Amino acid sequence: MRNNFRWGRCIGLAVVLVPLVAQAELTVIYDSGNTQPLAPFLEVIEDIEPSQQQPAPTNNQLGAADINMLLPIKSPGLSPGQVQPQAVKRPFTRPFFLIGSDALSRQWLSQYRDRLVEIGAVGMLVQAETTADLEAIAKIGQGLQIMPASGSDIARALGIKHYPVLVSKEGIEQ
Repeated sequence: MRNNFRWGRCIGLAVVLVPLVAQAELTVIYDSGNTQPLAPFLEVIEDIEPSQQQPAPTNNQLGAADINMLLPIKSPGLSPGQVQPQAVKRPFTRPFFLIGSDALSRQWLSQYRDRLVEIGAVGMLVQAETTADLEAIAKIGQGLQIMPASGSDIARALGIKHYPVLVSKEGIEQ
């Protein structure tokens, strides 16, 4: 009887202590201050019955994959213009460049394309209005990775106001 009491006491103690030990401290990696609970989004998904679900998109309804959904590409605070060379305060592991679809950017990309390919630079197309703009840049930059995206945040962080510009470990240059 005494042996059963000890085991019962150990099990009782384990039942009390295990949840306390198993409860780990929450580590917040990043909090933007705009955290939203996930539950309302899940409720919307759960409320949709299989018969109400959207049909698979056709070629004309590609959603985010539709190139026209990306346009126009704008980067407030950035414009075509001359850039003075300067040192980079934060060295980057891979060189990158910012360009627009304007005449200056097209000429710059055409002139420096081989060098950009050689150094493995990645491009951000920070201004474009039409699919013709995207096609023209893709044709000139053949062999380069160029992603359409706003460059306002990175330009502000680096003190850049104009494009086209190359940012590498050597510095900021045009």
